[in-house]
Amino acid sequence: MGNPVMRDALETYRAKVSLLKKGYAQEKYRIERLQRSFLGKKRVRDVTSVDIATYRDQRLADLNPQTQKPLSPASVRLELSLLSSFFDLCKIEWGYCDDNPVAKVRKPKPPPGRERRLTAREDRLILRYCHQHSNQSLYSIMVLALETAMRQGELLKLEWEHINLKTGIAHLPSTKNGSKRDVPLSQKAREALIRMGIKPAGKVFQYTSEGFKSTWRYMTIKLGIENLHFHDMRHEAISRLFELGTLDIMEISAISGHKSLSMLKRYTHLRATKLVRKLEGNRNKGKQAVLNNLVPYPAVIEEQDAFVLYRFPDFENLSGAGSCRESAIKLAQDALLRKIVTAMRGNGLVPVPDQYLEMVDEKHIVMIDPLPMTM
Repeated sequence: MGNPVMRDALETYRAKVSLLKKGYAQEKYRIERLQRSFLGKKRVRDVTSVDIATYRDQRLADLNPQTQKPLSPASVRLELSLLSSFFDLCKIEWGYCDDNPVAKVRKPKPPPGRERRLTAREDRLILRYCHQHSNQSLYSIMVLALETAMRQGELLKLEWEHINLKTGIAHLPSTKNGSKRDVPLSQKAREALIRMGIKPAGKVFQYTSEGFKSTWRYMTIKLGIENLHFHDMRHEAISRLFELGTLDIMEISAISGHKSLSMLKRYTHLRATKLVRKLEGNRNKGKQAVLNNLVPYPAVIEEQDAFVLYRFPDFENLSGAGSCRESAIKLAQDALLRKIVTAMRGNGLVPVPDQYLEMVDEKHIVMIDPLPMTM
């Protein structure tokens, strides 16, 4: 019965156990952190619950090297979970100790699940930025993330041979929870793939995990968006699936790949605005359908010596021009109203306001109402 130094025993655990896990890269980092700590110098049998509690408190006081903020309780819980698994193996299979000291230690209270949703402005800013990016795959990744609820790793591992655009299915042969999954592709998702240029085989996206993280970090800083992780796109996508009102929780679970419905529940935070129609029921349904389309749209102001022009980037070739701002706005309102009503009469699609993809200085944007209030 041996009693090796923790540093050596953890290395054995890494080589024989962690190496076989999907999250090996993250677990390897945690093991290296434990090996460098004071625990790494102690012998396995000599580690007590007091040592584990001391390590826990030290880690809770540490700063995250990237954010320079206190390390999250969730990160410390993951390290303690790794230690607990390690000591169980040492006790049961390797005979290095008679007890698991982690089992006697209080774990940090888990933080509440993130409820971060994209604001409408953030959604527009991100899509416009990605659409103009030199790497065209960035835009397709963002669209797929919001349309399919796939994880970052699942998106970056997508292969053309596993995508069937005819049936609208992307097959994921290996996922985080160890099972394969078929993900339905919406029309937007299929278009995002088609624009990449379809290939018979090979990876769809060439980003590495670290490369994409760097791109995401740079983008959010440049756009001034705070506290937004790429994983929040999965949260957003799942919430939107619920807000459709056409899928039940089991169907959404099949799309997202959640095995636990309780885990799926914490991802869903319905926007109150989406519940307004349900509160109305069937009352004034026709009137509400019309008014839902007659809403203000953004217009770009373009002024020249002889005239002022208001151009609607959400519509192709739609504008209003006049000799001054007042006359130009009135003509723009009339043009916008005719465009919306004509589209509705012909069963055409009326675009959602402010979804254009061109980059426009917000100082040159005004909102124009097709039905201005009159005194």
